[in-house]
Amino acid sequence: MRHVLAPIALALLAGTAVAQPATASFVVQEQGRGYPSLQDAVDSIAGGSGTILIAPGTYRECAVQAAGTVAYVAREPGTVVFDGGICEGKAALVLGGRAARVEGLTFQNMRVADRNGAGIRIERGDLSVSETLFRNSEQGILSASDPSGAIRIDRSTFSGLGGCEDGHGCSHSIYIGDYGRLIVTRSRFERGTGGHYVKSRAPSVEIMDSSFDDTRGRSTNYMIDLPNGATGRIAGNTFVQGQDKENYSAFIMVAPEGAGNSSDGLSITGNIASIAPGIDRRTSFVADKSGDSIQVEGNRLGPDIKRFDAR
Repeated sequence: MRHVLAPIALALLAGTAVAQPATASFVVQEQGRGYPSLQDAVDSIAGGSGTILIAPGTYRECAVQAAGTVAYVAREPGTVVFDGGICEGKAALVLGGRAARVEGLTFQNMRVADRNGAGIRIERGDLSVSETLFRNSEQGILSASDPSGAIRIDRSTFSGLGGCEDGHGCSHSIYIGDYGRLIVTRSRFERGTGGHYVKSRAPSVEIMDSSFDDTRGRSTNYMIDLPNGATGRIAGNTFVQGQDKENYSAFIMVAPEGAGNSSDGLSITGNIASIAPGIDRRTSFVADKSGDSIQVEGNRLGPDIKRFDAR
């Protein structure tokens, strides 16, 4: 005997199917389907492409992306907080697919045994980050090596990050390994707790229109460290060096670990740099060990800041 559902029952079932994605914490937009965990949503995309819309809330979750192209997007920017959840002993998001986009999220309290706990660990593929806050953690973004990959960061804030403790080496607000390119625009770095604000081994960098406020930093080092050198541009930024420095000898350091990359033509122009009021010291804006031809001009420097120091 065939059972026929009454029209009211059918309407109720239809209403449930439509409402479920709207009430789920993690919804894959292209599927119109919600998932109980972030990892479930990532796994459903697999090797394809998808956008995960994340509902407002504080989550102690993490996810590993092994394939595909995935966007992690807050339904309302600034209302989604990932608080201390770590995957693989690395980060809240461990990214190893073709590409990833992160938009409107907050990552905080990321800590692991080796002091490299990060909001994002990018291991392969392109990464785009915008309108995202990284705070009170060991690192904001940490990368592995992908010479063909690019990392783009825009309109994001890095606060209360970094450290050099207990013989584990140093962690930094951003630490980019052997990636193809790093682009940072319209972002803010502040209140560092050790290490460098930006450390990048990428052979090409663009760091532009951003602010580096070290006035409340503790035991910090360089604002920008290019340990193997790089080409590209550092322009339109504002730097203020604070009192509590582990190393105050320069704002920007080029090739302190050896010139593995060419720095010929690196342009450092149109920046503003100063030492916070009440601090009596001399320092250099750019220190260079590469010996390459670096353009340092058109910067507004405080009275105790030397333009360039060849080391």
